[in-house]
Amino acid sequence: MTQTLLPRRLTLIAASLAAFGLSAQVQAGTIEKVKESGAITMGIRESSLPLSYLDDKQQPVGYHVEICQKIVDGVKAKLGLKAVKINYQPVTSQNRIPLVTNGTVDLECGSTTNNAARQQQVAFAPTTFVTNVRMAVKKASGITGLQQLNGKPVATTTGTTSVQLMRGHEKGKGIDFKEVYGKDHADAFLMLESDRAVAFVMDDNLLAGLIASSKNPSDYAIVGEVLNIEPIAIMLRKEDPQFQGMVNATVKDLAKSGELDKLYKKWFQSPIPPKGVNLNFTMSEQLKEAIKNPNDLPAEQYNIKK
Repeated sequence: MTQTLLPRRLTLIAASLAAFGLSAQVQAGTIEKVKESGAITMGIRESSLPLSYLDDKQQPVGYHVEICQKIVDGVKAKLGLKAVKINYQPVTSQNRIPLVTNGTVDLECGSTTNNAARQQQVAFAPTTFVTNVRMAVKKASGITGLQQLNGKPVATTTGTTSVQLMRGHEKGKGIDFKEVYGKDHADAFLMLESDRAVAFVMDDNLLAGLIASSKNPSDYAIVGEVLNIEPIAIMLRKEDPQFQGMVNATVKDLAKSGELDKLYKKWFQSPIPPKGVNLNFTMSEQLKEAIKNPNDLPAEQYNIKK
């Protein structure tokens, strides 16, 4: 596979072109698009370590990036193509869904939660990660839960659901915290690092990655109530059954063969670039079950109170 990283400044240009020039390709389906162009566009995140991020050479790496690369290998094999060029398109929490729906991105390989509202707009591959939404704080702050955030600035990433989850949690009701937003996860963590926020609310695996790669990892802790259990999955366009069938089949094959377990150990329980840190992040029981029985159940199904 040949690989190209699209410059960040081309994001808006690509989105505009997609609204016009790519509409026919979307209607024809992703498989036809790949057959004709010999290329596929993969949406990646730049700071969602270890799922999808840039290494020290500014190349996309991570657990979901590698899974998507294997999906592309599967598409290439099924179509009998000698090569499929991968164009890497950086996406954010704000633009990831529009870039999938308008045809700019064929596979979004970041850190997107599969929930019922999003299923109205896009399709999801079988779940490949399950996370808990919690908060990172500086240990010196003494903060251990939502009740201690009253009147204080709390960071989250623009385009995510973290603030709504905080306000919706029974222990968060009536807590008057100030919302501050980072343009991406790295920017939101910087707010905590520079004391512009006392907490950063996000998926616990992303928090663990940001802490491990920070200047002083021992200064931080992941604390507080679990605000939500969220299945994370690769995103693609709706109403494209041929392509979705190929994607689903590849993910299920990776689960059945034990390859997903190997990839998990590689990215969550081994030294990873760029600093060689090991997150030592144990696989959750929910993810073990999702790998054993692949499915695209939304987050709402994971949070039914029993």
